[in-house]
Amino acid sequence: MVVEEGVVGAGRSERKRQAVLAAATETFLKSGYLGANMDEIAAMSGVSKQTVYKNFGSKEALFIEVVTSMTGAADLRVHTAPAEPDTAEALDRFLFNYAHRQLSVVMTPRLMQLRRLVIGEVSRFPDLARVLYERGPQRAVQVLAGIFGRLEARGLLACPEPEIAATNFNWLVMAEPVNRAMLMGDGELPSDAQLRVVAKEAVRVFLAAYGS
Repeated sequence: MVVEEGVVGAGRSERKRQAVLAAATETFLKSGYLGANMDEIAAMSGVSKQTVYKNFGSKEALFIEVVTSMTGAADLRVHTAPAEPDTAEALDRFLFNYAHRQLSVVMTPRLMQLRRLVIGEVSRFPDLARVLYERGPQRAVQVLAGIFGRLEARGLLACPEPEIAATNFNWLVMAEPVNRAMLMGDGELPSDAQLRVVAKEAVRVFLAAYGS
């Protein structure tokens, strides 16, 4: 089988680009934006510094790519959900699984480090804070509001204002563990057992308010 030279070259170029992105992610999370060194990123990724700049143009552009890549991947993992429930029992399971999945994705050292990093650089990169917000809390509320509106129409929830209900659910799930880890550090990240307790209690309180 003959493989076109351009295809091979394109594949090699993409591998180099991904290697740079992986090295940059580790470096930015460890050292912050100002502390990150492009020579170190090039060495870690096994390419020349020229290759780094060829693929990303600048340190700023590389940082933006790291943030958007990580937030996009987290968003995809949270919002890839099973079919919506059609019974009250299935609703309880659906909400618990969503809450647990969201907590499991967000409450990790890397995502907490990314959140702290973006907040620390908000004056330098205000658009990145917007990306983090839009792909995090805002996206969660939008997705949930759509789901809750459909569940209300089926008689499984009593939430005539689905966006408010979605906001309340999101805060019940995320507020305490995220605030604790953001301020107290990665040592305060909850175990999976603790995440399950948070998710279960959030669902209980939510359904007490919005269950039909």
